[in-house]
Amino acid sequence: MADDGAVRKKRTFKKFMFRGVDLETLYDMSHEEFSEKINARQRRRMMRGLKRKCNTLMTRLTKAKKAAAPGERPEGVKTHVRSMIIVPEMIGSVVGVYNGKVFNGIEIKPEMVGHYLGEFSITYKPVRHGRPGIGSTNSSRFIPLK
Repeated sequence: MADDGAVRKKRTFKKFMFRGVDLETLYDMSHEEFSEKINARQRRRMMRGLKRKCNTLMTRLTKAKKAAAPGERPEGVKTHVRSMIIVPEMIGSVVGVYNGKVFNGIEIKPEMVGHYLGEFSITYKPVRHGRPGIGSTNSSRFIPLK
């Protein structure tokens, strides 16, 4: 315990791997090679081709990334395309995903690759179970309301 201050181990971080592929090779993959690594539903969608809305979002994201200074967060891009599959080119971008009411800002991280944008912008407000209100039990019927 006394030597703890003198010999300090440097903290090592776990290197990100996606299905056995590291991040650098993920960036270099084509869409066909990447689609072989993702789940069947997403693979089928990628094989049928990305639609115009998805391509528009991709171009806006790359434009926002180029406009940002190196090491800075890029400007957020708002979108309604919740069904967009997150691909490696999107990593580091900021996307405002519409949930039906507001745009939730999401910074795309490597762990999100292969998922849909909509998975990270919840569309409902989770139920918060509190105390029961008036009329919830039979005994509460006889309480005068004043």
